[in-house]
This record gives sequence, C-alpha cells and structure tokens, in this order.
Amino acid sequence: MSIEINNESEIEADLESIGALARSILTALNVHPEAEVSIILLDEEPMSTLHVEHMDLEGPTDVMSFPMDELRPGTPGTLTPAGMLGDIVICPQVAAEQAAAGGHSTADEILLLTTHGMLHLLGFDHAEPEEKAEMFGLQRSLLEDFLGRPAPRETMQ
Repeated sequence: MSIEINNESEIEADLESIGALARSILTALNVHPEAEVSIILLDEEPMSTLHVEHMDLEGPTDVMSFPMDELRPGTPGTLTPAGMLGDIVICPQVAAEQAAAGGHSTADEILLLTTHGMLHLLGFDHAEPEEKAEMFGLQRSLLEDFLGRPAPRETMQ
C-alpha cells in the first residue's frame, strides 16, 4: 500500500501511527495492497480555504476527504481493484479543540479523523441516520482494533 503522509502544519503529529492506522484500515476492509492514499495535515488558514472552495463553508474544519477512483471495501477473498483512493486533509488545530472538548488527546483525535476520512474515501457517509450508524459503528470498531482500547468519543464537526 502506498500511504503518503505530509505534515504541513505547525502542530507535531505521530505520522508513523497515522500511517499504521491507515494500513490497518485498508487491510481490514480488504483494499488492494497497491491502493494509494495521501494524508495531509494543514494549518487553519489553508484548511479554511479548502473548506470554502469545496464546501462553500467559512472557517476551518476538522477533516475533508477527496475520493479519486471511488473504490469500495472488498470482501474476504475479493480485494478491491488497485487504484487511487484519494486524499484526506486534517487540521490539527481543530483536532486539538475537539480533543479538549472530548477529554482525550489531540493524537487520538487525529487518529479518529484519519479513520473517518478513510471511510469517506471508501464510500461511507453519514447524511442519513442509518448511514451514520453504520459509518460511526465501523469507525469505532476499526479504531478500537488499532488502539487495543476504547476509541475516543466522537467530537467531529
């Protein structure tokens, strides 16, 4: 799996853990080992610009996902095709605020946002109550499997 991670923010982050989590999610969801994903950490100002450009919403947001090849999870024995999953952009400053509100670490919040972004790249959404229950349940399960402990409470915007 090709997982490119760039921290273009002023906040330090454990890029190794983010990459390990992404690999764990892709493996758990039977994604082809040649799939590609990019994860970028951006400061508030460039995140605000992306948020306006792509969502027409002011201010920074916590995470944005930009799917490319519209890959969906595979099944045991049937992997997805190889391809470009897309890009995930995370704002560590917003993550820090949400972590404080949720009573957990910024590192845990960034991992939560990484999981959330990965699921969006794989076609999951949370616009409808049924979709939200499925996506957030899977998000919690994947993150807990990776962490080996309970996942932080969702505090996402």
